[in-house]
Amino acid sequence: MNIPDLSGKAALVTGSSTGIGAAVARAFGAQGMMVAVHCNASRAEADAVAADVAAAGGRAIVLQGDVRTVEVCNSLVRDTLAAFGRLDVLVNNAGSVVARRPIREADDALYDEVLDLNARSVFACARAALPVMEAGGGGAIISTTSLAARNGGGGGSVLYAAAKGFVSSFTRGLAKEVARHRIRVNAVAPGVIMTPLQERLTPPNQIEAAVRMTPMRRVGTTEECVGAYLYLASESLSGFVTGQVIEVNGGILMP
Repeated sequence: MNIPDLSGKAALVTGSSTGIGAAVARAFGAQGMMVAVHCNASRAEADAVAADVAAAGGRAIVLQGDVRTVEVCNSLVRDTLAAFGRLDVLVNNAGSVVARRPIREADDALYDEVLDLNARSVFACARAALPVMEAGGGGAIISTTSLAARNGGGGGSVLYAAAKGFVSSFTRGLAKEVARHRIRVNAVAPGVIMTPLQERLTPPNQIEAAVRMTPMRRVGTTEECVGAYLYLASESLSGFVTGQVIEVNGGILMP
């Protein structure tokens, strides 16, 4: 697939060393984009994704840091702009359940970690990107929310679901605020997608239960999420689309 208006544009994809973020970064590279591949701990994996971006015809840099910290979010935008001279697409993808615990066993430290990673990072990265995009004549912000934002999440993931609910609402509100600056703000809500994070944090019986409730009777792949991000990144494909949450969940939950 060739999307001409993406070629030469610059993107920052947080949490793109593995999983959905890595698949999105590679897809952007295949469109000839300049991609800032972000990681926290998984530097080797991020380097591999950057190499794939370059091999596909794009340009890539690797940026490392913990997006739970606002200053890191600010520096990611600054460093992307310094490397590429522009920022057209921000993908707020970094996030995690962190740990599955019932609320009565969830301490303040877990609350802070889950909310800072999944919600504060989206706010901070978007806030840093807005003046850059406005100065450049527009852009696209795409955040990764979740099926959990609508169904409350699986066992032990109430905090994660609540944080993703923030992401979905933040997407709609920010879209109204910045539309006049030609900045489109949308989100993608994956269902049960097999990623290293999913394999590590979700018990097999919980995944099996989700498969039984999914009309397609299977989990999704990271590559099956990519099309939604490409669509939302491209002004030629989605220039009149803003404030939307695109569900990629095999039909397990329908609007």
